[in-house]
Amino acid sequence: MYFNSILETVGNTPLIKLNKVNGGSKGTLLAKVEYFNPGHSIKDRIGIKMIEDAEREGRIKPGGTIIEGTSGNTGMGLALVAVSKGYQCVFTTTDKQSQTKIDLLRALGAEVIVCPTNVEPEDPQSYYSVAKRLSEETPNSFYPNQYDNYSNLLAHYETTGPEIWQQTEGKITHFVAGMGTGGTISGTGKYLKENNPNVKVIGIDSIGSVYKKYFETGEFDKNEIKPYMTEGIGEDIIPGTIDFEYIDEVIQVGDKESALTTRRLAREEGLLVGWSCGSAVQGAIDYIKTNPLNENDVMVIILPDSGTRYIGKVYNDEWMKEQGFLD
Repeated sequence: MYFNSILETVGNTPLIKLNKVNGGSKGTLLAKVEYFNPGHSIKDRIGIKMIEDAEREGRIKPGGTIIEGTSGNTGMGLALVAVSKGYQCVFTTTDKQSQTKIDLLRALGAEVIVCPTNVEPEDPQSYYSVAKRLSEETPNSFYPNQYDNYSNLLAHYETTGPEIWQQTEGKITHFVAGMGTGGTISGTGKYLKENNPNVKVIGIDSIGSVYKKYFETGEFDKNEIKPYMTEGIGEDIIPGTIDFEYIDEVIQVGDKESALTTRRLAREEGLLVGWSCGSAVQGAIDYIKTNPLNENDVMVIILPDSGTRYIGKVYNDEWMKEQGFLD
């Protein structure tokens, strides 16, 4: 047996039990480890879905250019699709992303434009605005716009949700995922709740993001927006790809706690995962403190990407000390 291209290896990632970093819970905590995808993140799933849907609808033509704003992982997924299908890639990202992510995108032949983090989303310099402008100026280009592309949510409704349901034999009781574009939690949550409305869906947000207050009050409060360092979760906008109907609770986790839990996952579970993975697990543990699991409960936590993206940050002692995260 062989695969016809790297794209056929995406999905069917394993569930791995957390034996030590589990908050001492009586329930079963299972990590869905998405770095087993070829681009080492969950975003490979949406990279394929967004481009294949665009091809079917005639929105991208052979030899075209994919232009997207990304914190790194979606870019990797799109770059793999581009290499396999013969497209060019231009990505915009922010200056808070790790240099490793930028180098990896360039290694796959993409052009990467780094934009400032601390500007309004509508600012012409923001990575959202630059990607949109370039797509308008570039002939035969396609702007996937993962933040408003329903294919993002559908990718998880069609793959991530069914995989989890099958892997747990329908026994899942709690689903935990970080909230970035919202596609993962919304698409997976939709599938799981359609199969069992009692499944609790818990979203993990960063302190400094608008999601938690918006979820709880319906108010978009710009005063909630503050700088934070964790990559890949939290937002200063409400994307079209998030559907709060499928979310039961939102928990915020700080940069330091996320980073320390990320390191624990590597050292105590052998899972060399990314920074937002620590956020997801720490958020799950915080949830369990006030909502204890019983021995029949099965909680699945999405670990979206690989720690190889963060060797110079979270896994670097000197960097951690500089941020005040290590004594």
